[in-house]
Amino acid sequence: MPTSLATIKDRLSTHIGQELMVVAQAGRKKTTERHGILKETYPAVFVVDLDQDENSFERVSYSYTDILTQNIQVNFGDDDADDNQ
Repeated sequence: MPTSLATIKDRLSTHIGQELMVVAQAGRKKTTERHGILKETYPAVFVVDLDQDENSFERVSYSYTDILTQNIQVNFGDDDADDNQ
């Protein structure tokens, strides 16, 4: 697991334009899965354009601290398990 926000941002920046799946904690023993494309990375957040067939809204943004604190998991389809954020 990455240990700094800068490392997380750098890893995500290399995957801009690729498909991904975000698994987010949605409360007590509940998770949500969202599929989309990593659109952009900013200094504090990253933006995912969501698959319109599965979601009612176009895009969602997450903070790098969500990955660091394990509130979300980001998985890229073509990555090995050790490259997951």
